[in-house]
Amino acid sequence: MKVTVVGAGAVGASCAEYIAIKNFASEVVIVDIKEDYAEGKAMDLMQTASLNGFDTKIVGSTNDYSKTANSDIAVITSGIPRKPGMTREELIGINAGIVKSVSQSILEHSPNVIFVVVSNPMDTMTYLVHQSTNIPKNRIIGMGGALDSARFKYRLSEALECPASDVNGMVIGGHSDTGMIPLTRLAVRNSIPVTKFISEERLQAVAEATKVGGATLTKMLGTSAWYAPGAAVSAMVQAIACDQKKMFPCSALLEGEYNLNDISIGVPCIIGKNGIEKIVALDLNDAEHAKLQESAAAVRKTNGLLN
Repeated sequence: MKVTVVGAGAVGASCAEYIAIKNFASEVVIVDIKEDYAEGKAMDLMQTASLNGFDTKIVGSTNDYSKTANSDIAVITSGIPRKPGMTREELIGINAGIVKSVSQSILEHSPNVIFVVVSNPMDTMTYLVHQSTNIPKNRIIGMGGALDSARFKYRLSEALECPASDVNGMVIGGHSDTGMIPLTRLAVRNSIPVTKFISEERLQAVAEATKVGGATLTKMLGTSAWYAPGAAVSAMVQAIACDQKKMFPCSALLEGEYNLNDISIGVPCIIGKNGIEKIVALDLNDAEHAKLQESAAAVRKTNGLLN
């Protein structure tokens, strides 16, 4: 199993590290445009192999996509990072050109690759990969919902004062501060609705904290977060590589599902060796359905900037 990670920044390097430590891939190739940067990151990570007990080979490449040949999965993290006060939408002009070039370069050497898109604005970048590559839609996955749901579960565990492993919750919709839809109605603690433990007011506060999770960290760190995004990507890559059939909310191209067409947006999907193997239909109530339509309208507005 060969995995390529494009972008050797904090998110890409964290992703490569988590994939290597989990030891399910034979090789991880890190690609970056900056001279020797990916090679340096790869060398640094390889020097942890004996300490962390993994056998995955990590290789760095300065813009040489021939080294990515025959990759099974390619993760696109490249693009400029989100800066304090910058919305994901403001990134589109620069990142669209980068993502389009990268996806085409990957496909030249790995025609059967499955893409996991991380670059922001993530739903629009995922849609762009669909438009610019014309490969089957199951092979293009946007990561955002997996990360947003992890942040939701963190906030839930914080409110419930319990381990994160005790709770489950899902975020659908666009990967943006205004587009996310934390499904508070369906959140549970060991199968018991969380409303049995915390007030509706507290639960709404959890939802709002989840929606600004990325912006909160950007303000604190001065750049985008990287540990949780890297972990979210590695979990999705492992689900593909190991054919786990796990359910993740992720950005998928919809063709009638949820009454939406020609848009990539976060919905629950079964992820396995073929990428997106099934889009799961949730029984949303009227309010949730309306929020999803609003979120989709915002994503479409951003998509319009691609033209």
